[in-house]
Amino acid sequence: MKIYVPLDTAAVAVGADAIADAILAEAKARDIPVELIRNGTRGMVWLEPLVEVETEAGRLGFGPMETADVPFLFDDLEGHAKALGPVEEIPYLARQTRLTFARCGVIDPLSIADYEAHGGLAGLRRALAMTPADVVQEVTESGLRGRGGAGFPTGIKWNTVLGAEADQKYIICNADEGDSGTFADRMIMEGDPFTLIEGMAIAGLAVGATKGYVYLRSEYPVAIRVMKEAVRIARLNGLLGADLLGSGKAFDMEIRVGAGAYVCGEETSLLNSLEGKRGIVRAKPPLPALEGFLGKPTVVNNVISLATVPVILEKGAQHYADFGLGRSRGTMPIQIAGNVKYGGLFETAFGMPLGDLINDIAGGTATGRPVKAVQVGGPLGAYLAPAKFDTPFGYEEFTAEDALIGHAGIVVFDDSADMLGMARFAMEFCAVESCGKCTPCRIGAVRGVETIDRIKAGDSAAVELLTDLCDTMKEGSLCALGGFTPFPVMSALEQFPEEFTPAKEAAE
Repeated sequence: MKIYVPLDTAAVAVGADAIADAILAEAKARDIPVELIRNGTRGMVWLEPLVEVETEAGRLGFGPMETADVPFLFDDLEGHAKALGPVEEIPYLARQTRLTFARCGVIDPLSIADYEAHGGLAGLRRALAMTPADVVQEVTESGLRGRGGAGFPTGIKWNTVLGAEADQKYIICNADEGDSGTFADRMIMEGDPFTLIEGMAIAGLAVGATKGYVYLRSEYPVAIRVMKEAVRIARLNGLLGADLLGSGKAFDMEIRVGAGAYVCGEETSLLNSLEGKRGIVRAKPPLPALEGFLGKPTVVNNVISLATVPVILEKGAQHYADFGLGRSRGTMPIQIAGNVKYGGLFETAFGMPLGDLINDIAGGTATGRPVKAVQVGGPLGAYLAPAKFDTPFGYEEFTAEDALIGHAGIVVFDDSADMLGMARFAMEFCAVESCGKCTPCRIGAVRGVETIDRIKAGDSAAVELLTDLCDTMKEGSLCALGGFTPFPVMSALEQFPEEFTPAKEAAE
């Protein structure tokens, strides 16, 4: 028997390790040879631990599994109480367009042979036969944009670094995934680490960089372990080092672990931290593409951006660009969390209305109460009420609603949510996580908490003051932490004004 049990953090949190141990113990007791593979997650978190058994009819799913369910795997697969049928036919998974996550949950994460058998290395081999300018052009024509922040076109950033003159250039992967409701970076690093390594190698070839770093958050011990082992295996197999796949071209990389600052998700703070300095924001210009890590030209991209590059090189720019909406090309791994029935990762082409994601894909709230609001883009993202649920999932479409996609984390709230309290949390979060470099963020967030407390206490004049304060933070902050904090605050104020009305006035 070949059985798959996820090693993914979410699966482990609900007992996957105990399930794996129970399977091995049961197999030993029955003297049945079992090949146990610890794969990544398929992203259907409500079904974890999701066990898959390979059969002639394909891989059959069972979940959410408990240790008491394990013995019956060896008795009757079709009649098992937790049987889900063929995994690929589960509606949540079958409706997805998986490009970046095509292998996640399917392969053994640390098997180069498994990776290559499922399309891995095809993109790198093609890139090795192209000129750097042609690789950059391919990425540019695909329409790939940054998947971790403002959606800046990846090809333009790469082209800037390609054109820079320097004796050394760097590829930096921002894996400091700190936004609430986001876990796509972790999933790909734990479930398909070689696609990130391959993407970084392609980026290095494209811009002339021979060294790369993954800046990985300390709160991801499984991802750290898997990525470090994947780098070691990649070196042994010629995927990293002085002679990439026998081409004579060089690229190598290291895993570096951050110390836990949210602001280090901002690229210049990350670079300071990576250099061993205090993680504070740098003023721009100069841009990191020209003077980045150690003052050298540097590509800084998110995990998902880099992990998507191999499929673009493998299948071609046009294949990727054929998916999407307007200037939002390709697919987006949308992470659904909060008060939802079906939480998890859903990769789909840009363009699906937000309401379809919430009510159809996610199944509405777990409590069964009406959805009051969703926050998209992490703790700095705007709140969107049901009146805006017809907004297509796309960068420009969200911008038109004074919202942002960011890392595409969606957190759902039912009608019991306190929106004034959520606005206060946004200001408090900014105050706690501010690096202190600029006054609008450092002082503004503290004043924001005080102002919201005044509103709650009945000071109606403080509402106008809060609006002015948000304008100052938005226009005057050096980075997105202070600049984007007004998004959740103002969206809560504008869409739920009755919750910002002082109690005395409301009574009158």
